[in-house]
Amino acid sequence: MRILYGVVGEGMGHAMRSRVVLDELTKRHEVQVVVSGRAYDYLKTRVSPRLHVEKIWGYSIVYENNEVRNFKTLLENIKGSVRGWPRNVRTYFDLAERFQPDVVISDFESWSYLFAKNHRLPVISVDNMQIIDRCRHGPEILEGLGAEFQLTKAIVRTKVARAFHYFVTTFFYPPVRKARTSLHPPILRPEILAARPEPGQHLLVYQTSTSNRGLPEILARSGLECRVYGLRRELKKDAREGRVLYRPFSESTFVEDLRTARGVVASAGFTLMGEAVYLRRPMLAIPIRKQLEQVINARYLEAEGFGLGADKLTADRLAVFIERLPDFERRLRGYQQDGNTDLLAALERGLIAATAAPA
Repeated sequence: MRILYGVVGEGMGHAMRSRVVLDELTKRHEVQVVVSGRAYDYLKTRVSPRLHVEKIWGYSIVYENNEVRNFKTLLENIKGSVRGWPRNVRTYFDLAERFQPDVVISDFESWSYLFAKNHRLPVISVDNMQIIDRCRHGPEILEGLGAEFQLTKAIVRTKVARAFHYFVTTFFYPPVRKARTSLHPPILRPEILAARPEPGQHLLVYQTSTSNRGLPEILARSGLECRVYGLRRELKKDAREGRVLYRPFSESTFVEDLRTARGVVASAGFTLMGEAVYLRRPMLAIPIRKQLEQVINARYLEAEGFGLGADKLTADRLAVFIERLPDFERRLRGYQQDGNTDLLAALERGLIAATAAPA
């Protein structure tokens, strides 16, 4: 089977889970990848050398001070499209002539989806975003979101519309409200599957925004060692200030600190959240402002009893989180996931069904 696989380049979580799926698919199928943004560099160096990875232009989001900047996002995408669209058109005709796929898998990526529709190919969706539109959410999750939720829901609905099937990755399970939709545990990279959680006495803190100037003092007063990633990107080696240890990013060190953490403090991005839940590490999630998906993630995390959400990291909220760590640990002990078995088996069945169905 020849599969065209599209990966959105905004946010590294899409690339990280696609790497896992691609490693499995290439065991049995011919696969061509199209990907935009930073995700291209990540996949190019981590997938099988037999797999052809083509870079395309894609939509990107501008973040400043832990908030989405809408106007700057618009300007950046207008500028990017001037050079990006001609490249996309060339890639379109090249693929149509050279690869001739049988089916398309889209991880929230539009170019591959449009290619499928123009060539009357079945589309399979694999991502976490579709849960916003294809599931029913309770009033406690949607409280205060109003028009913002409806707008985001409409955008998500049109992103990969009328797919053959939607495989939605999630650690929470609201009722499914649409057909051709199934919920599956998060896709985990091999480094996380190989990690064995052990009790520790430090907090893993992943923060990239410098807007909270009181953060170092808040962490210093927590009573626990805080191992901080992302805040000092210029670092080449560890730098300690009392209980706060600033670390340069290293995947192996990060995973080690995650598996032995007492708790995690980070934004509410789905990938790290799914990894923390799998390793049964409680989490204090601070959603990026104007990023509704992260708001929903944080609210479900709290509803499941796996941690807390917070609009902003404060000393009081952090103290409540630390005080309740034993409660979160008890809840997390009940979480069960057999690696990536569920999703990968369901996806293989979905591919067979999609290519067998009449066009």
